[in-house]
Amino acid sequence: MSDLEYLSLSKPMKLFYRIGRKFKNFGHSFCNFFKTLPSKTVKFFKKIKNPFVFLSDAFRFGGWKTRISFLIFGFGNLVNGQFFRGLLYLLYECVFVFFMITFGVPYLSKFDTLGTVQTYENPETGFKTVGDNSFNILLYSVITILVILCTIYCWYQSIKQAYLVRQMIDVNKKLSSGRDDLKQLGNKYYHTTLLSLPMLGLVVFTIVPLIFMIFVSFANYNTEHLPPEKLFTWVGFGNFNTMLTGAGLSGGNSIKFNYSFRIILGWTLLWAVLATFTNFFLGMVVAIVINKKGIKFKKIWRTILVTTIAVPQFVSLLLMNKMLQSDGVYNNLLTLMGLQTINFLTDPFLAKVTVVVVNLWVGIPYTVLSCTGILMNIPEDLYEAAKIDGANSYKMYMNITLPYMMFVMTPSLITTFIGNLNNFNIIYLLTGGGPNLDPNMVSTAGQTDLLITWLYKLTVNDQAYDMASVIGILVFVICAIISLIFYSNTNSFKNEEDFQ
Repeated sequence: MSDLEYLSLSKPMKLFYRIGRKFKNFGHSFCNFFKTLPSKTVKFFKKIKNPFVFLSDAFRFGGWKTRISFLIFGFGNLVNGQFFRGLLYLLYECVFVFFMITFGVPYLSKFDTLGTVQTYENPETGFKTVGDNSFNILLYSVITILVILCTIYCWYQSIKQAYLVRQMIDVNKKLSSGRDDLKQLGNKYYHTTLLSLPMLGLVVFTIVPLIFMIFVSFANYNTEHLPPEKLFTWVGFGNFNTMLTGAGLSGGNSIKFNYSFRIILGWTLLWAVLATFTNFFLGMVVAIVINKKGIKFKKIWRTILVTTIAVPQFVSLLLMNKMLQSDGVYNNLLTLMGLQTINFLTDPFLAKVTVVVVNLWVGIPYTVLSCTGILMNIPEDLYEAAKIDGANSYKMYMNITLPYMMFVMTPSLITTFIGNLNNFNIIYLLTGGGPNLDPNMVSTAGQTDLLITWLYKLTVNDQAYDMASVIGILVFVICAIISLIFYSNTNSFKNEEDFQ
């Protein structure tokens, strides 16, 4: 359809046409994905094959020094005079062997069972016999696996260095000394030197806990199997089965877990939509009003909004929680006026409405500040041209302001949406996830709980670490899918060069 034909359509027909285009484009993208899948698969396996091909070539053509480097790290560097580099590789291998003998192997050997000897107390002697600790076995096994992966990489690099040294000697090329290596750490490899400590912190404080959580979701680590007194073990996909279908391992609670998950997931998605778009569009309206020509005291209005942000959010939310209680300020005022009190936090529907409204008060100032900066950068020529063509304020908003705002703000909207899916503060501090009135839900799940607050309560209150880990993985999957789908289909991503 040409542009002229599209413009001649009525508004409903334009809407149906755009929806049809979306489905058509999705179908093409879906088909193209499977068309390109074989070639992408071949490229993927080629990338995997390359290191093995290199190792084969190094063993066949690298000489005896390179072959010994397959067993002794840094041997090729040491015998060719690169003592600093060779000693570092050799030292790492010695530390690794010591680590595996004294620490890694004892824990990794119990990884398949997570321990078999339970801690117990002899009633005759009163002494406690310390058995296996499933928590330590799992945690230290994860660390050992990461160390092994790191060692495989160092082993590959050691062989690569030995082979490269052999090639450099064959062409009479000068080898770098230890002093040259140290200089390169501050010059050529400065970025690696600078990022080494942050990367180590990322591994220790993010990657290890993340992998540990993933493994926990496949075990029965809960209050009934709490180490060190008790052992927990692997249960496969039983926890996921419990959460998603209600037919898992928790007996009568399986159905309650599944029901609670469905209710909370639905409210989490609804909350994220309401919290994101009400803040965005109302904040945009407030920003347009404040920036409108003829409005006086613009700096005062902006200062008031900034003051709202300046107060720590948790203080505001805790204070609002007190004010919304049945004996809080608002209900006391209603009582003095002879009106009926309102159950802001104890009625399920009103509690949900309350958190959405309070979120407007908390979130709109941020949106106003963001929109103000964008509005001030929209070229005035566009509005002047629209006025000459006879466009009213509504048409200028729909055809100039809103498209411009959406182009710039869409990535931020997606980020805000994901943030609202995990908006722990406003829910937990305002309602605590309550009220808990549905007998079909598990005791820790409330009517205003998000998945993230329910995860927190399962962990802290119930010590149901297995189910909490399942929720954590599902939240990650939901956030990843939403982010990838929506961001890859935005004009900000597709037509970044169009923004001038």
